[in-house]
Amino acid sequence: MTGRYSDQDVEHYDRPRRRTRPRTKDRPTYDDAVDAVVVTVDRGRYTLLLDGHKVMAMKARPLGRKGVVVGDRVRVVGDTTGDDGSLARIVEVHERATTLRRTADDDDPVERVIVSNADQLVVVTALADPEPQPRLIDRALVAAYDAGMQPLLCLTKADLADPETLLVTYRSLGVPWVVTQLKGPGGGDLAELRERLDGRTSVLVGSSGVGKSTLVNALVPTASRDVGHVNAVTGRGRHTSTSAFMLELPGQDDGPSAGWIIDTPGIRSFGLAHVEPEHLIEAFPDLDEMTEDCPRGCTHGADEPECGLDEAVEAGTADPLRVESFRRLLAARSEPAY
Repeated sequence: MTGRYSDQDVEHYDRPRRRTRPRTKDRPTYDDAVDAVVVTVDRGRYTLLLDGHKVMAMKARPLGRKGVVVGDRVRVVGDTTGDDGSLARIVEVHERATTLRRTADDDDPVERVIVSNADQLVVVTALADPEPQPRLIDRALVAAYDAGMQPLLCLTKADLADPETLLVTYRSLGVPWVVTQLKGPGGGDLAELRERLDGRTSVLVGSSGVGKSTLVNALVPTASRDVGHVNAVTGRGRHTSTSAFMLELPGQDDGPSAGWIIDTPGIRSFGLAHVEPEHLIEAFPDLDEMTEDCPRGCTHGADEPECGLDEAVEAGTADPLRVESFRRLLAARSEPAY
């Protein structure tokens, strides 16, 4: 009996056999993996700092869609020499102590982790050229409190405007601040800012043109970050940093590291869809204590009936300006993303 197809027919040929290698649920232990820190990310390639030298790496397939961001503590295998052409593999991401998140817009369900394992968020804003943007500052502060990070307001270009005009808005919140001035007779003195950064991992955020890269170059002379300018017509700066970059702060007299700073690209929107009101108020323990008897579902906003914050203000046990400032931050969640 002849077959249905001849030797010349395509259908005659056998399909490739399935692999006979037995499947296993066992996974590699990676006992030889070493610890490293992600210092920058560029198009699927990760630059790591390992034992004082930089290593290029890619993410191992078993990590799947798990994101790896600047600041992550990771374990790597493979070629960790850092030689030209070498490539290691990230096989594990350690649990993050903090995660700074934002969404592109307030109706965007996708959260984007900007950096991890930082303990201080430095909101850099110029006092002039470009003009301060309180809404953007408010949103950055909300993100810091939500992430469990200590905020720091860094005011640049103090030679162009009086900082008190802006500081009066944030003094009641207890936000620490520092004024920098890199021009003029007293320019270049960053001692107070260095003291605030000492021993910490700090993220610098702000809109383009406020002077983040100038500050980074002054703090880390070897950084060589590009410095942009502000458009005289639009009043906006040009993006000079295209990705987050983690840098080690030099110690005094060649001493140990004074900490780390992470420079980030200039931002023009800071969505807060991921922030919940009950999480935000936890950053203000004195106010949080006053809301223990609030009705269920109370957001602690200005239009909430029987809110404990209103009762505390009426009783004289809460600072009205502090409550007002907190509610301004709360309202920043529902306003259009800057």
